[in-house]
Amino acid sequence: MSATAPMGPVQAAVYAALTADEQLLALASGVYDYVPEGTAYPYVVIGEAIETPDNRLGGFGRQTVLTLHIWSQYRGHHQGQAVGARVMAVLDHQPLAIDGLDHVSTHYEMGQTLTDPEPPGDIRHLVHRYRIKTEQPTG
Repeated sequence: MSATAPMGPVQAAVYAALTADEQLLALASGVYDYVPEGTAYPYVVIGEAIETPDNRLGGFGRQTVLTLHIWSQYRGHHQGQAVGARVMAVLDHQPLAIDGLDHVSTHYEMGQTLTDPEPPGDIRHLVHRYRIKTEQPTG
């Protein structure tokens, strides 16, 4: 048996969890991999991922570090942080249904607030990173 790359299934599972949460969708206009032009703020973007082996004797495991971006035009970071808090409630230490893989854990790893300096200069950006551990099912 060979290892399965979890990056795609992990992204799909995170997307499914976030878009199924009514409280999050009351705070944000949507969750995107690709943001359509004219999308209303605030919104969440599933961004970059890093995948590393986390094997054990007799089993294939992976750690996928997934970056989420929360974008807002609110004056200050309050709105983005409220959206980020809800994202954290949905993902941190919560089970994920990952197609073809066993979910081991999801942990919030870091967050950072940023202000876009480019005109118009009113864009706020919150970066969240989550570490998602998976294993290939045995038997």
